[in-house]
Amino acid sequence: MKKVNNGEYAVITGASSGIGREIALVLDGIGYNTVLVARREERLRELKGRMKNKSEIICADLSKENDCARVSEQTEKMNVQVLINCAGFGAVGEFAELSLENELSMIDVNIRAVHILTKLFLRRFKERDSGYIMNVSSCAGLLPGGPLMATYYATKAYVCSLTESISAELREQKSGVSVSSLCPGPVDTEFNSVAGAGVGMKGITPKECAEYAVMEMLSGKTTIIPPGIMKAACKASKLVPAKLTLSVISKYQNMKLN
Repeated sequence: MKKVNNGEYAVITGASSGIGREIALVLDGIGYNTVLVARREERLRELKGRMKNKSEIICADLSKENDCARVSEQTEKMNVQVLINCAGFGAVGEFAELSLENELSMIDVNIRAVHILTKLFLRRFKERDSGYIMNVSSCAGLLPGGPLMATYYATKAYVCSLTESISAELREQKSGVSVSSLCPGPVDTEFNSVAGAGVGMKGITPKECAEYAVMEMLSGKTTIIPPGIMKAACKASKLVPAKLTLSVISKYQNMKLN
């Protein structure tokens, strides 16, 4: 990947673990200064200690609109060229039984935070006609739905739809700004433990996902699906009835629960 060395910054939410952490390391490795955003300060400080370039920390709870606005305000004077919206979480279980409070928080982080930060940073990027935004979604967002993870799948569908629409607007405007959605299948992160699920199918490593994602983002790809079984599954789902796809997904999520 092409190196940068002109003081450009990348803002990464959800940087304390998993895909967000690895994307931050990849971007640092190719020369970006970084702004690491998450709730867990101790993890952010540990990650900052590994960075070769300048790195700043913003502790924020992105389920709160004011914290989203603060991320934008605190980076306003930086030469930010990349925004990675990676903060997010899921929950496994029957829709009627899952905690409403937890699911509303999921909607706030997975949708509202992505929406707010994408809008605020896009306005800045459009003014100078350059920049990259990558919204971390999931293969879940490309499928018709997800029994036993209904809210999570719905939030990721929102992210995919929003990103595709913004990307189309930018293409029509011949803009120098690129907006992408990252749609991985299983990745070996803390996701399943946070979601209350057991182990499903084997995933790729966060490092593999991050390296592929950054390469595709910088090439201007709109929808990024890392290689693996889920890439083929997403393509196959377009060729079969939605009911069959939903039945297969339901069986897979039941495997996690049991």
